[in-house]
Amino acid sequence: MTQQIRTGRQAPDLALTDHEGQQVRLSELRDHKVIVYFYPKAFTPGCTSEACDFRDSLASLQHLGYTVLGVSGDDLETLSRFAEEYHLPYRLLSDPDGQAARAWGAWGEKTVNGETRTGPLRSTFVIEQDGTVSSAEYNVQAEGHVKSLRERLGA
Repeated sequence: MTQQIRTGRQAPDLALTDHEGQQVRLSELRDHKVIVYFYPKAFTPGCTSEACDFRDSLASLQHLGYTVLGVSGDDLETLSRFAEEYHLPYRLLSDPDGQAARAWGAWGEKTVNGETRTGPLRSTFVIEQDGTVSSAEYNVQAEGHVKSLRERLGA
């Protein structure tokens, strides 16, 4: 596993392309609070559930000033289909080589259905307007995670 980000530290910058082909840089969102969540793979049950939970919670998170960014290793075409099929109104970013996941400490070994593999780990970060990480959660469960996050943020 890569080195995890600690709260109170500056978040690594992201420079990735979203599902609509637009470049996204976290440093350009400094006037916003941002939630960045890494997920393993679009269209899988857990990732779909988590993405839809963020979708369904987006209004309350935006009311508190948060922008939501989802990051996976999926290609842009897959992310575009995922966003369209599930009506995901926030940006999905493609990290095909896992470089961003590694920089954020969201990369490591995981066991799925008895098989151990290395890849992106379901992780969520809350970034304040000054770029500092106020919350870093690794290996979160897809079910109930967004609800718990909303409660902690007061949304």
